[in-house]
Amino acid sequence: MTSLASRMIPALAALLPLAAVAAAPAGTANAASAAPPALVAGHSAGASAPAAVSVSTHAGTPALSDAAALGKHLFFDPALSGSGKMSCATCHSPEHAYGPPNGLAAQLGGPDLREQGTRAVPSLRYTLNNTPVWSHARAASLTERLEDPDNAPVGGFGWDGRFNHLHDQAVFPLFAPNEMANKDAATLLDTIAHASYAPQFKAVFGEHVFADPGKAFADAMQAIERFELEDPSFHPYTSKFDYYLDGKVQLTARELRGKKLFDDPKGGNCASCHIDQSGADGSHPMFTDFNFQALGVPRNRELRLNADPTYYDLGLCGPIRTDQSADRKNCGLFKDPSLRNTATRHVFFHNGRFHTLKDAVRFYVERDTQPEKWYPKDRHGNVVKFDDVPAAFRVNIDTTDEPLTRKRGDKPVWDERDIDDVVAFLETLNDDYREHDATGVRR
Repeated sequence: MTSLASRMIPALAALLPLAAVAAAPAGTANAASAAPPALVAGHSAGASAPAAVSVSTHAGTPALSDAAALGKHLFFDPALSGSGKMSCATCHSPEHAYGPPNGLAAQLGGPDLREQGTRAVPSLRYTLNNTPVWSHARAASLTERLEDPDNAPVGGFGWDGRFNHLHDQAVFPLFAPNEMANKDAATLLDTIAHASYAPQFKAVFGEHVFADPGKAFADAMQAIERFELEDPSFHPYTSKFDYYLDGKVQLTARELRGKKLFDDPKGGNCASCHIDQSGADGSHPMFTDFNFQALGVPRNRELRLNADPTYYDLGLCGPIRTDQSADRKNCGLFKDPSLRNTATRHVFFHNGRFHTLKDAVRFYVERDTQPEKWYPKDRHGNVVKFDDVPAAFRVNIDTTDEPLTRKRGDKPVWDERDIDDVVAFLETLNDDYREHDATGVRR
């Protein structure tokens, strides 16, 4: 497989080796991939604390720090893109749980908004202030590594976990040529310096902040991070399931049956990765363990990159993330997403292969019992299972956890009614539950 620069996003080659705004903290995964095009040399590195620590308040709305309020302007500003038409919110739509606003396998960006992205857009809800930093601990023996789940890859932001901090993650789409496609950091900072909120930027970070491009850029990324962490819309906990956990509403018999199927370790076994139990402190579950799995999702021909039969997106193993590619056990692994608000989506899995939640659920239980339903056949009529992973790495795909242990022709662990009930349960994870308010009183 050739390099990312020459085969996937050609213009990204110029981005990856350039100096980061601030020195990456120890343990940051593949920090270079978060670096913007080179800033003016000799300026101070890293973001400084806001000049004034104050809080923006408005009657009836949650309070945000001034830095977070500024970050909100940056998040929603389409001028901060090469096209002038794409903001962070274009792909991470607040009306769609900060996920994609449509069913495209990957969103369109670039200077002309015609360049296809690389992966399906994940939701930004809930995981932002709970995601652990990337780690991949190593036990002394192979037996310990196999038996101790603490040695599994875990954490970091993005499908491949390559960003340990939100301010690092925010940089990547700004300069990716198939996303916001800014020419360089200087052009971006000039846009910010002439924006309507530029006085607010100076009030928060200092009157002369734009005299130091390195500091100004880092401050902008910190402001976006503060908005994502502080604004309650990123973690509202207003689903029916949340109200159920608080004892304010009841789930229907169908929803409860779906939850039981979801939890059953000998059945769907979903809760082993998408944890649905409250924390010891009473905190509501995230519906993810932040670990990585190789599920063998079928290749998606809707992705233009896949027109090249030698191209494979191997998650932890590349081509975007490169620091874990030496370990072949990482090839094909992607991070478990939160299932909160998953029923609002129209695109599922890292490659956007499925467009309905029901099909995504059905794939889990029929992947091995009816592989011909999901995978292509070769010229001899043989089903090519796991066709989106090179044959050498298919050993990494999970075939040991339920319900992925079955053989072709076996009875699936769930029938059609079961699938419908599990989907009904997953629909209780959608925010903005309207039948009852927080007191359980019908509206």
